[in-house]
Amino acid sequence: MIRLDDVQIFVRTADAGSFSEAARQLNIAPGVASASVQRLERTLDTRLFTRSTRSMQLSEAGERYLPHARAMIDAREQGEQALADGRSALSGPLRLSMPSDCGRNVLLPWLDEFQHEHPGLSLHLRMSDRPADLIRQPLDAVVRYGTLADSSLLALPLASHNRRALCAAPAYLERHGTPIKLDDLRRHNCLRYVWSEQIYDRWRFTLPGGDRTVAVTGNRVSDDADAVRRWSVAGEGVVYKSRLDLIDDLKAGRLVELLPHTHCEPAPLHLICAHRSRLTPAISQLHAFLRERCAALLASHPPQDEIG
Repeated sequence: MIRLDDVQIFVRTADAGSFSEAARQLNIAPGVASASVQRLERTLDTRLFTRSTRSMQLSEAGERYLPHARAMIDAREQGEQALADGRSALSGPLRLSMPSDCGRNVLLPWLDEFQHEHPGLSLHLRMSDRPADLIRQPLDAVVRYGTLADSSLLALPLASHNRRALCAAPAYLERHGTPIKLDDLRRHNCLRYVWSEQIYDRWRFTLPGGDRTVAVTGNRVSDDADAVRRWSVAGEGVVYKSRLDLIDDLKAGRLVELLPHTHCEPAPLHLICAHRSRLTPAISQLHAFLRERCAALLASHPPQDEIG
């Protein structure tokens, strides 16, 4: 019979990359972690890890088994959560991943507020512009911009009508002039960021005559979109990113929009779960909470072409 504690230690070891680190996280002896995984291997009659004196990695069988092991642990946690929901307020870990700029400057204060309303929750946050893997990583949900390519995931809308905004600081425009046509962007310093291991340097626009893509260049690139926004506010160039991320800078006059809102590429924001079975009460309430906050923030400074 498979012991769920053994399955949990296997998952933690796969994430940590070693018995010693998994044991440290679980506050058990490394020998206990090793023995637990060996017991699971005997029960399954297969090797889950390939080991050498210098390294340890998942075997082919371990790679196949890991998603199912996660599902077993999740099912146990959901069962415990279901019992807890009948007795008390939301509780337990809430493991989220989100983009750097949106996470730090938009979502973080809202998550503080959400946790204060539900003090039984413990937040585990990852902020990165590298796409998170909901299947392999121990996450309850991710906040992600754009349309969803993998239809097996569950996407809960947070800001369906959000778009990118083409912006620059007044100081930059005073020095370099305001681009009038999209082709003018080719002579401007366009601040770019890395997403999914690629530089986002082909900016897409939705003009009345049809979609248009402009290849842009500039002297600054970062794998942190928050840094790119800060460069733009400092007057270093033109930025093209989610209006939700830029709205406080627009309201304060630190940035100026250069193109009508409807001409910019859609950038819908979602809260994404691996499967509907992962839609816990905490995720459901977080979705409603964040969706309301996103709507209020966007309504606080509507684009000029939407006023009136």
